[in-house]
Amino acid sequence: MFYNLLYPLHNIISAFNIFRYITFRSAMAALTSFIISLLLGPIVIKKLKALKIGEKINKGDSVKLDDLHRIKHDTPTMGGILILIAIVSSTLLWADMTNKYIWVALFSTIWLGVTGFADDYLKQVKKKSKGLSAKTKFTSQVVLGLILGVIFLFNFQNSLKLDVPFLKNVALDLDGLYIIFVILVVAGTSNAVNLTDGLDGLAIGIVVMAALAFSILCYVSGNIKMSEYLLVPYLQGSGELTVFCAGILGAGLGFLWFNCYPATIFMGDVGSLALGGALGTVALLIRKELLLILVGGIFVVEALSVILQVGSFRLTKKRIFKIAPLHHHFQFLNWPENKVIVRFWIIAGFLALMTIVTLKIR
Repeated sequence: MFYNLLYPLHNIISAFNIFRYITFRSAMAALTSFIISLLLGPIVIKKLKALKIGEKINKGDSVKLDDLHRIKHDTPTMGGILILIAIVSSTLLWADMTNKYIWVALFSTIWLGVTGFADDYLKQVKKKSKGLSAKTKFTSQVVLGLILGVIFLFNFQNSLKLDVPFLKNVALDLDGLYIIFVILVVAGTSNAVNLTDGLDGLAIGIVVMAALAFSILCYVSGNIKMSEYLLVPYLQGSGELTVFCAGILGAGLGFLWFNCYPATIFMGDVGSLALGGALGTVALLIRKELLLILVGGIFVVEALSVILQVGSFRLTKKRIFKIAPLHHHFQFLNWPENKVIVRFWIIAGFLALMTIVTLKIR
């Protein structure tokens, strides 16, 4: 909004020329979303406590896990609302609101945020322990994937081509499989972040690192000189997504202030589904879908641990891990919770760094 309102005045007041720069607006978006999270955090926490919207620990899945997390009982949840407010507000304030990339990213984030909110609302307010059925949530993700697939096909250049990391000017043409691929990316990323959100600050910390890496990828993709130098496909207008990713980064850090161990608020599905979908959508928009496997390596491993555990038990009646997702497995190995969190963060930071390095290794 500031860009659209103030930049046109730069011919009259030269200082307004600063709004032209994506780097400036991205930094301001990160700062804005961070401040919003910090200021609204105590208010949201107080309101959630008043409404008695808190995490329920006695889920019956594992007695040992319930014992480990007993102290978390009644900790306010649905804090993802705070994250969404911060991301959407900062993006609307600092991004170019005529940019189609921004609107698609916001649309996807809000869609999955609403899906997650419905799930949390049924659990916390309506006291339906399972919330939305898995079928309903997956249907929402599929419908979103279909909508995004159609939007990409008719509004974005070279949507069908999948950029291959580490190789110069190599792209796979997905052709008729493209929309199915979009659905898999959207559903996969949103569910993977959701599965990882099981320890204090674990998921949001990794999201922050992924958002930082993707902000750099977006900037390079939208900068004609840098993209040509690094042999990255140039996508006109995609650089504006740097502002959106910066908003995620700031909102994530602000939320982490309250969500770090020991957490005083949890994000709930309203946050995890929306953040996962946001990362997946950005990857699709800048054609860096395969890099999701690298930058979101922890999310991938967490999701795979659940798939392997379920598959192994159904086929052999034996479990590969003591419990899934993987972060709980390490808790069952008597790792303190904060040690699991920090070590996963370290790995995620390394993976984010490697993702940025792929820009040069071609």
